[in-house]
Amino acid sequence: MKKILYVVLDGLGDLPIKELGDKTPLEAAFTPHMDKLAQKGKTGIVYPVAKGIAPESDVAVICLLGYDAHKYYTGRGPLESYAEGISIHDGDLALRVNFATVDKDGETILDRRVGRNLTTEEATELAKEINSKVILSSATFEFRNTIGHRGVLVIRGQRSRLSGWITNPDPAYGREGVFGVALEKFPNTIQESRPVEGHENDPKAIEAAKLLNEFTQKAHQVLEKAQTNKKRASEGKMAGNAIVSRDAGDCLPTFPSFAQAQKLKFGSFVQMPVEKGIALLTGIDVVHLPLSTGKPEIDYPLWAETAIKKSKDFDGLYIHIKGPDEPAHDGNFNKKKESIEAIDKFFFGSLIPKINLQDYIIAVTADHSTPCKLKAHSADPVPFLAAGGAIKPDGSMSFSEKTARLGSLGEITGREVLPLLVKLARE
Repeated sequence: MKKILYVVLDGLGDLPIKELGDKTPLEAAFTPHMDKLAQKGKTGIVYPVAKGIAPESDVAVICLLGYDAHKYYTGRGPLESYAEGISIHDGDLALRVNFATVDKDGETILDRRVGRNLTTEEATELAKEINSKVILSSATFEFRNTIGHRGVLVIRGQRSRLSGWITNPDPAYGREGVFGVALEKFPNTIQESRPVEGHENDPKAIEAAKLLNEFTQKAHQVLEKAQTNKKRASEGKMAGNAIVSRDAGDCLPTFPSFAQAQKLKFGSFVQMPVEKGIALLTGIDVVHLPLSTGKPEIDYPLWAETAIKKSKDFDGLYIHIKGPDEPAHDGNFNKKKESIEAIDKFFFGSLIPKINLQDYIIAVTADHSTPCKLKAHSADPVPFLAAGGAIKPDGSMSFSEKTARLGSLGEITGREVLPLLVKLARE
């Protein structure tokens, strides 16, 4: 059986951009290594969850690993909290959060990510302020910052269990059933959390929404006075003076073991807490890497070197690279193009020359599209390629959204990708 290298480029997909000659950032990028893989293999397009769904990364990754997200997903909050080592018991309310910047009214959002320049050290200081000074009326909580402006919150009710069936204070994300979905248009104010439709009379949801609103208000009051924010303001930077939360859940998902379900031993390279949580809960080994330097010319060759070395220990590796998503959320198409070029040059350029492609199946796709013009995830499909082993070329000349639509693999869903890769690896 060939080794599988399953590479997911976060937010890779996009739509044509006028300033790029009506090309997407992927089409406009110089990507000789991914293009060569496409020329040696087959291409197609993937709907990570299903047609019409603009997924968050967590739901998409669950599907891309072969699981039915409708069956197992319990919210992003529990996944990220578990990845950070916080205990989650049934009835605990767990949420993914962002530090954000709000106006003097405490509600109008100026930036959902504090200008993307809140350091982890600053966030740690702000988290200490929240944990030491916020007291809830009928609950305890754990608040923890993770990477940059990101964090997690777990609230434990003292009167009763809490329910995750509540709406998001973060206006940029809605809910479709249990799934969190990115919204293309949304109000620019922190929203009051309420029980979702069908749970309006559930005491556990009513109490959860009340406590979350209380936390949001009290955290803002504490953050407004924090010395870290005063220092940032004196330096002309945005203050991380609010918490916006989303994707509540009240229990951990119980995934079947990946090894038992797929009869494969997989390892994973992940950068973000949500992917780490999914790996841990599915029994996929997390391959530890040095902390990112933020310099692709240093980080990506190291990832490639580690992938070659660690592939000997596993049947396959799941490699999730955050790169293209962040500039897409900022609407910066040039930076997204540069990010894609850096991945091609420093990751694939370091990987492909050092392996015998006949011994591997390499797949490249994305967890969702993040069009720069929307600055949000969309329901558009993502390009997909598979090369190596005994795969015969299908005539694809490059790797892009447009050419992938013409590939022989056609349209598939996220859950169909892994079985396809396993089949190709066994041929």
